[in-house]
Parts: sequence; C-alpha cells; structure tokens
Amino acid sequence: MAEHSPSPTPERAIYGFVLYVATYMLFGLYISWAYLPESWLTMLGITYLPQRFWVFAGPLYCCVTLLFILFCYVFWNFLKTPPLDSISTLTDKFSRKAPEELQANGRTCGGVPPLGDIDIRIVNKYLYDK
Repeated sequence: MAEHSPSPTPERAIYGFVLYVATYMLFGLYISWAYLPESWLTMLGITYLPQRFWVFAGPLYCCVTLLFILFCYVFWNFLKTPPLDSISTLTDKFSRKAPEELQANGRTCGGVPPLGDIDIRIVNKYLYDK
C-alpha cells in the first residue's frame, strides 16, 4: 500500500488542469449570460435561463452568506470562551499551584520562587490596575 504524499503526481496534474479549464469555462458562460442580449442567446438556441436579477443577486448572496458565517463563527467563539477570572482558563490536570505567599500578594521574600501557576486575578491586577 503506497503512502499518500502531497508531491505532484500525473493524476493530480490532470485533475488540476481540468478544474482550471472548467473554472474558466464556467466563468465565461456566466459573463456571456450576464452581458449578451437575450435575443442573441435565443438565436444560439439557449432559451431556458434564470432571470437577469440573479446576475447580481447570486454573487451578492454568496458574499453576504460568507460574511454571515464568519460573523457567526467569531460570535460563537466569544460565547464559548470562559471569562478571564474563570479558573478553567489557566488550570488543568497538569497545573501546579504557586506558593501561598506568591498567591497572597504577588511577591516572594528573597530568591526565585518555585515554578507554579499564578492566579489570573493577580496577573490581571499587576497588568491592568496601575
């Protein structure tokens, strides 16, 4: 069984070229539908087409939908993020409590304190309460 790799293969090159050509053909059809008069299209035998309203409304709906999805994604992340003073923002099963003297006033008496997690309220006090 061969491993999958991102390196170019002949099959990928063919698929990529077909998608490249198909994209430009579809864009050409869209532009011709948007700009050619209806009489020219019926002369070519193309009689069943959507209304011209969709020339502008279709791409506009797609862009607005994309922006709406982006807004909802950001809003959902804000809803799911715990507040800054929540204990779940900094602690898990691997967390270590800082020494009591560091937790109480944010300072130690002499030396470097042992490694530990400082409470978020103390960090916010020193960072933002000046």
